[in-house]
Amino acid sequence: METAMNLKVSPRAVDGTQVLDLEGEVDVYTAPLLRQAIVDLVEGGATHVLINLERVDYLDSTGLGILIGGVKRLKEQGGALRLVGPSARITRIFEITGLNKIFDVYATERDALAAGGR
Repeated sequence: METAMNLKVSPRAVDGTQVLDLEGEVDVYTAPLLRQAIVDLVEGGATHVLINLERVDYLDSTGLGILIGGVKRLKEQGGALRLVGPSARITRIFEITGLNKIFDVYATERDALAAGGR
Protein backbone atom coordinates (compact mmCIF):
# COMPACT_ATOMS: atom_id res chain seq x y z
CA MET A 1 0.00 0.00 0.00
CA GLU A 2 1.56 3.24 -1.16
CA THR A 3 0.33 6.78 -0.73
CA ALA A 4 1.37 9.93 -2.58
CA MET A 5 -0.29 13.24 -1.83
CA ASN A 6 -3.96 12.38 -2.31
CA LEU A 7 -3.72 8.95 -3.96
CA LYS A 8 -3.62 5.55 -2.33
CA VAL A 9 -2.68 2.55 -4.51
CA SER A 10 -3.34 -0.91 -3.08
CA PRO A 11 -2.28 -3.91 -5.20
CA ARG A 12 -3.88 -7.33 -4.78
CA ALA A 13 -4.55 -10.46 -6.82
CA VAL A 14 -7.94 -12.01 -7.56
CA ASP A 15 -8.08 -15.36 -9.34
CA GLY A 16 -4.75 -14.69 -11.06
CA THR A 17 -5.66 -11.16 -12.18
CA GLN A 18 -3.66 -8.30 -10.71
CA VAL A 19 -5.87 -5.56 -9.27
CA LEU A 20 -4.91 -2.01 -8.33
CA ASP A 21 -7.40 -0.40 -5.98
CA LEU A 22 -7.11 3.38 -6.25
CA GLU A 23 -8.45 5.88 -3.77
CA GLY A 24 -8.30 9.65 -4.08
CA GLU A 25 -7.12 11.81 -6.94
CA VAL A 26 -5.07 10.86 -10.00
CA ASP A 27 -3.41 14.05 -11.18
CA VAL A 28 -0.06 15.48 -12.25
CA TYR A 29 1.29 15.03 -8.71
CA THR A 30 0.05 11.51 -8.01
CA ALA A 31 0.17 9.95 -11.49
CA PRO A 32 3.82 8.82 -11.17
CA LEU A 33 2.76 6.50 -8.33
CA LEU A 34 0.13 4.89 -10.58
CA ARG A 35 2.60 4.63 -13.45
CA GLN A 36 5.13 2.88 -11.23
CA ALA A 37 2.51 0.47 -9.88
CA ILE A 38 1.54 -0.55 -13.43
CA VAL A 39 5.20 -0.89 -14.49
CA ASP A 40 5.94 -3.03 -11.42
CA LEU A 41 3.05 -5.38 -12.22
CA VAL A 42 4.06 -5.74 -15.88
CA GLU A 43 7.73 -6.28 -15.01
CA GLY A 44 6.55 -8.86 -12.47
CA GLY A 45 4.89 -10.82 -15.27
CA ALA A 46 1.30 -9.55 -15.08
CA THR A 47 -0.52 -9.48 -18.40
CA HIS A 48 -4.04 -8.74 -17.16
CA VAL A 49 -4.50 -5.78 -14.84
CA LEU A 50 -7.74 -4.46 -13.44
CA ILE A 51 -7.77 -0.91 -12.11
CA ASN A 52 -10.52 -0.19 -9.62
CA LEU A 53 -11.66 3.44 -9.93
CA GLU A 54 -14.64 3.20 -7.58
CA ARG A 55 -12.95 5.43 -4.99
CA VAL A 56 -11.27 7.87 -7.39
CA ASP A 57 -12.63 11.39 -6.99
CA TYR A 58 -10.64 13.10 -9.73
CA LEU A 59 -8.74 12.08 -12.87
CA ASP A 60 -6.88 14.63 -14.99
CA SER A 61 -5.16 14.40 -18.38
CA THR A 62 -1.93 13.16 -16.79
CA GLY A 63 -3.84 10.28 -15.20
CA LEU A 64 -5.53 9.51 -18.50
CA GLY A 65 -2.11 9.40 -20.15
CA ILE A 66 -0.88 6.89 -17.57
CA LEU A 67 -3.92 4.67 -18.18
CA ILE A 68 -3.42 4.86 -21.97
CA GLY A 69 0.24 3.93 -21.48
CA GLY A 70 -0.86 0.97 -19.35
CA VAL A 71 -3.22 -0.23 -22.08
CA LYS A 72 -0.42 -0.05 -24.68
CA ARG A 73 2.14 -1.74 -22.43
CA LEU A 74 -0.19 -4.63 -21.59
CA LYS A 75 -1.35 -5.09 -25.20
CA GLU A 76 2.32 -5.43 -26.19
CA GLN A 77 2.50 -8.30 -23.67
CA GLY A 78 -0.61 -9.94 -25.10
CA GLY A 79 -2.69 -8.80 -22.16
CA ALA A 80 -5.26 -6.21 -21.24
CA LEU A 81 -5.97 -3.40 -18.83
CA ARG A 82 -9.54 -3.15 -17.59
CA LEU A 83 -11.15 -0.37 -15.58
CA VAL A 84 -13.83 -0.88 -12.94
CA GLY A 85 -16.44 1.43 -11.46
CA PRO A 86 -15.56 4.92 -12.62
CA SER A 87 -17.85 7.65 -11.32
CA ALA A 88 -20.33 9.32 -13.67
CA ARG A 89 -17.94 12.29 -13.93
CA ILE A 90 -14.97 10.13 -14.94
CA THR A 91 -17.14 8.09 -17.33
CA ARG A 92 -18.17 11.37 -18.95
CA ILE A 93 -14.49 12.30 -19.43
CA PHE A 94 -13.95 8.98 -21.22
CA GLU A 95 -16.95 9.67 -23.46
CA ILE A 96 -15.99 13.28 -24.29
CA THR A 97 -12.40 12.32 -25.15
CA GLY A 98 -13.39 9.16 -27.05
CA LEU A 99 -11.33 7.07 -24.65
CA ASN A 100 -14.34 4.87 -23.93
CA LYS A 101 -13.39 3.21 -27.24
CA ILE A 102 -9.86 2.47 -25.94
CA PHE A 103 -10.63 1.35 -22.40
CA ASP A 104 -12.55 -1.75 -21.39
CA VAL A 105 -14.76 -0.33 -18.63
CA TYR A 106 -16.94 -2.43 -16.33
CA ALA A 107 -19.48 -1.47 -13.68
CA THR A 108 -18.29 -4.08 -11.18
CA GLU A 109 -15.18 -6.08 -10.43
CA ARG A 110 -17.16 -9.28 -10.94
CA ASP A 111 -18.06 -8.18 -14.48
CA ALA A 112 -14.45 -7.30 -15.28
CA LEU A 113 -13.15 -10.62 -13.97
CA ALA A 114 -15.85 -12.52 -15.89
CA ALA A 115 -14.68 -10.79 -19.09
CA GLY A 116 -11.86 -13.30 -19.19
CA GLY A 117 -8.13 -13.28 -19.49
CA ARG A 118 -6.09 -13.95 -16.43
